[in-house]
Amino acid sequence: MSDKRIRAIAKDAAIQITAVTSIETVERARQIHQTLPTATAALGRVLTICSIIGSQLKVDDGSVTIQFKGNGPLGSVVCVSDSEGNVRGYLQNPACDLPLRPDGKLNVGAGIGQGYLMVIKDIGLKDPVTGTTVLVNGEIAEDITRYFVESEQIPSACALGVLVGTEQQVKQAGGYLVQLMPGYTESDIDKLEENIKNAGAMTAMLEAGMTLEQIVYKVLDGFDVEILEKSEFEYRCNCSRDKVIRALISMGRKELTELMNEQKNTEITCQFCDKVYSFTSDEIGELLNKI
Repeated sequence: MSDKRIRAIAKDAAIQITAVTSIETVERARQIHQTLPTATAALGRVLTICSIIGSQLKVDDGSVTIQFKGNGPLGSVVCVSDSEGNVRGYLQNPACDLPLRPDGKLNVGAGIGQGYLMVIKDIGLKDPVTGTTVLVNGEIAEDITRYFVESEQIPSACALGVLVGTEQQVKQAGGYLVQLMPGYTESDIDKLEENIKNAGAMTAMLEAGMTLEQIVYKVLDGFDVEILEKSEFEYRCNCSRDKVIRALISMGRKELTELMNEQKNTEITCQFCDKVYSFTSDEIGELLNKI
C-alpha cells in the first residue's frame, strides 16, 4: 500500500505546505529493520520529512539524503528520497528503546543526542548541494526547521509524528512542512503561528480521524487555500545485484583477492532493505578477472 501526500498554497499569502501520511512507509521500515519504539519513531520521523523534501525537488532524477549524526544511543540515522518522495532509510541501532519522556512521549531527542544534521541534494549539478547545521534537540522537526532557516534562508515550520502501538506496530505516522515564500508579511506569520499552536500534534490530528485536506485547512485556517497536488509514495529500495557487483569491483584487486581466498561465500547485506546478496569464491574470482 502507498501513503498519501498533498501540496497546497495560500493564494492570499506567500505560504506553501506539503503534508503526508506515512504509516505504511514507517511500518515497512519497522518490519525491515526490526526497530523498537524509540528507534521506530526516530527513523519514521526522518523518513517522513525526507519524503516531503524529496517531493519538492525540481528535477525528475533528483534525490535528497538526510543524515542525523548524534552522540546518542540511536547512532546515525540516514534516509534517502527520490523526487517522487519514495524513500528508504536505516539507523545504526534499531534495538534502541528509551524510557518515555515525562509527558509520555517517546524520547527521540535523547536517542539522537547532540550532533549535526546534514542534507545533501542531488539536483543534476556537477556536485550535490550540501547543508549542515547543529542539532537543536534531536527531536527531528525542530532540527529541520533550523536547517531551512540557516542553510536555505526559508522560514519554515515542521511537524512530525509517529505513534507506536502496544504491540510495537505503527498506529499513526505523518507530518507537514510549511514554508514562507518571498513577500510574506508579519501578520501572515502571526496568523500561521497561532494556527499551528491550535492544530496541535500531527499524530493527535490523525488519531482523531482528520484527513490530510482537513489538516492543511486547519494549519492554513483563515487563508485562501488552493490544493495543488495529491500524490502517493512508498518505502522503496533501489538496490540490485548489479549495483552490488559494481561496489565490489570498486573495492580493488587487493580486497577482492582477500575475499576470494578467505571466504568460501561472501554475503553483502543492503543497509536499506536488509536484502542479502551472496557470492561464491568463484564468482569473486570472475569479478577479479574483470578488473
